[in-house]
Amino acid sequence: MNTTKKADSVERDAKVLKQASQFKRWGRKHPFVRYGLPLISLTVFGAVGLAHLIQGSKEVTKEKEDIEWEVVETTKALSRTGPVEGAYKPKKLSLDDELKALQQKVDINSYDYKPIPRPSEK
Repeated sequence: MNTTKKADSVERDAKVLKQASQFKRWGRKHPFVRYGLPLISLTVFGAVGLAHLIQGSKEVTKEKEDIEWEVVETTKALSRTGPVEGAYKPKKLSLDDELKALQQKVDINSYDYKPIPRPSEK
């Protein structure tokens, strides 16, 4: 009984080795299977995966734009008598006023000279 088990295992091992060598030979006989098929499948699956990722990014961008559009619509909302009270009203800005305010905050004539350390000096 012990010898039959050994004989069966030897036969199985020989069969597996024969199949493996045939598989290796098959790869040498048909280089498309060895090189071309993996390249094409990687290209196709990569394109599908990238399309899936980009589609998700587009959906997120669309949602952000929809939210911004809703804000714009609420600010421009009209009733029968005119614009809705309490809607967002931005203050009017002029460049001259902004320049004057900035010049009052910052004095460009008085400053402290501070050298920037070089990376080699650190």
